[in-house]
Amino acid sequence: MSRSMRKSALFVLPLLAFGGFAIAQQSSPPRDVTALYRPFEAPPGERTRGDVPWPPPRNISLPPAIPGIGRPATGAEIAGWDIAIGPDGRNLPPGRGSARDGEELYIQHCASCHGDFGEGIDRWPALMGGRGSLTTDAPRRTVGSFWQHAPMVFDYIRRAMPYAAPQSLSNDEYYAITAYILHLNELVPEDFVADRESLPRVEMPNRNGFVLEARPDTPNEACMTNCRQGRPVTVTMDSRQFVRPGSESGTSEPQ
Repeated sequence: MSRSMRKSALFVLPLLAFGGFAIAQQSSPPRDVTALYRPFEAPPGERTRGDVPWPPPRNISLPPAIPGIGRPATGAEIAGWDIAIGPDGRNLPPGRGSARDGEELYIQHCASCHGDFGEGIDRWPALMGGRGSLTTDAPRRTVGSFWQHAPMVFDYIRRAMPYAAPQSLSNDEYYAITAYILHLNELVPEDFVADRESLPRVEMPNRNGFVLEARPDTPNEACMTNCRQGRPVTVTMDSRQFVRPGSESGTSEPQ
């Protein structure tokens, strides 16, 4: 969660029976819940707070295996799915790509949605600009203003883009596109070559703008009776306003 983007929040309770949402008016969360969601600092010696793994859950263990059902995954099977990149560049694949080569690839695969210069088109997000805007009334979350680590930019682009054919390009091409987007944000020079060594060294402007929160796994049983506990509950949105009665897209009358 970005420090500059955090806002105080109300407790929002979905009310499926009413087809909308209800807000339980409560001045502050219970004291014991507040203690669970407190920021924590990185241990001494860590490179950045973004490199610190979340604390492991306590008092939680996996259920015992059922005899005769399933088997442990092999290393080769795990490797086929293990494409996640660490903030420090851990697990970056071999390959390299320059910002110059990335320009043509960006125009071919990315510009139709994100604009020729990363400015964004219609509802598709901008990839550049917005630096220094996160603390203003009009924050713009782009690669240059919001993202914390350059290896994570590569990770997302390779995992999810191009939009119509994710993971369809080579590692060299993904490195080149990443380098070009970093160049659009004036974070690297035009002759920058991205690879598993150079990418982790790129200093992102919002590198230290995040707060880690300790969110342990906790039981969350659904409340079925006496849920209000004296607190007023009001319906603030009715889903029927999004569905015209008789459109056959949902129930035309409240149930």
